[in-house]
Amino acid sequence: MSDNPLDNKSKAWSALFSEPMSELVQRYTASVGFDQRLWRADIDGSLAHARMLAAQQIIGPNDLADIERGMAQIVSDIESGAFEWKLELEDVHLNIEARLTQLVGDAGKRLHTGRSRNDQVATDVRLWLRGEIDQLAPLLVGMQRALVDVAAAHTETVMPGFTHLQVAQPVSFAHHLLAYVEMFARDGERLADARKRVNRMPLGAAALAGTSYPLDREAVAHALGFDGVCFNSLDAVSDRDFALEFSAFASICMVHVSRLAEELVLWMSQNFGFIDLADRYCTGSSIMPQKRNPDVAELARGKSGRVVGHLMGLITLMKGQPLTYNKDNQEDKEPLFDTVDTVRDTLRIMAEMVAGIQVKADAMERAALKGYATATDLADYLVKKGLPFRDAHEAVAHAVKVAIQQGVDLSQLPLSTLQGFHASIGPDVFEVLSLRGSLNARNVLGGTAPAQVRAQIARHRARLA
Repeated sequence: MSDNPLDNKSKAWSALFSEPMSELVQRYTASVGFDQRLWRADIDGSLAHARMLAAQQIIGPNDLADIERGMAQIVSDIESGAFEWKLELEDVHLNIEARLTQLVGDAGKRLHTGRSRNDQVATDVRLWLRGEIDQLAPLLVGMQRALVDVAAAHTETVMPGFTHLQVAQPVSFAHHLLAYVEMFARDGERLADARKRVNRMPLGAAALAGTSYPLDREAVAHALGFDGVCFNSLDAVSDRDFALEFSAFASICMVHVSRLAEELVLWMSQNFGFIDLADRYCTGSSIMPQKRNPDVAELARGKSGRVVGHLMGLITLMKGQPLTYNKDNQEDKEPLFDTVDTVRDTLRIMAEMVAGIQVKADAMERAALKGYATATDLADYLVKKGLPFRDAHEAVAHAVKVAIQQGVDLSQLPLSTLQGFHASIGPDVFEVLSLRGSLNARNVLGGTAPAQVRAQIARHRARLA
């Protein structure tokens, strides 16, 4: 038998067992195929742990030097692709520890003093996720900037605002885009807030009860850039709500992506014709040569279901687990990894696609003239003339009915016809019934008036600088 207790044939617990694990069970229980992406976090955590052990005189300086030398070699091997990941060693932790022991002997065996794979993996996932959060945050900023840049060119572009997907009132296209800026800004706040709870260190909780060694957990937390430690050892090794919280952020963010993607799909269709997307974000048809399909937007919309599904899976994974660590938690990584990958790639490509939108302003304005979008403006006009709003609402409903019968917009009805609905209507009503008159009238904080929209663009640019 090999001198290495973590070689191909044996496990860290092998002395207790009388028969080897079957190959099927090895494959079923192994996680190294996916958790190897935690390798850098695992090595960083191990080095910080080793340096603390040496500072506390739990291991000697020579052991620390050997561990650091061995880990440097392992980093080099992994980065070059020379490292051999072994299924028999089950996970990233045992693979690295076994190779370290092979390289430096007993010092490698001493590294695990005062810790367990339970607190080790919890620390690794938090370290890894913190790094991914720090890469996602700028992508959210980039998404907002792309929207703000398009909005800045279209503060005066009029489009129909919708409720129930029916034409409701005229709005500035810029104002419409800024609604998504607000959504992604809140996503950024959620992400930053989740990071605070991700950034707590479990290491030192050991298997579940802490350890009898005089560890300096605060020193390790400081070395690894954590804001502090997890204070209850049972919670430290079993908690995965930080992953749930991140997945909840990701799901909400992808819902916002999906809503925007849905609008891009609608706006590009011939029935709307509001925008064009660059060819590089579209595909053709294998049978219909005229087609330009917005596949990227559709796929982004579809991937929201994937991320929301991962959230539901993680919640279900955790709901029945007693304290503390259970093997179920191995199943947290693949959905978490895929969620990060999906959100990262989607934000990057959506920002690029939005930046290249070609806006068809004339088509938007024509659409805004359909559906009597300024009817509310006529009601407000009558209220300002002294009518109660409910009476004004009824009068305008009759006016719209006549306009529908004649096949014209309200602004195309003669003044004499309009005055038939109320005598207080004067020639100034036509400015009120115009699309731009409607926009300019909503010059209230948060409104669609171009002056307000420009102010919001300036606010966002200052915030995103």
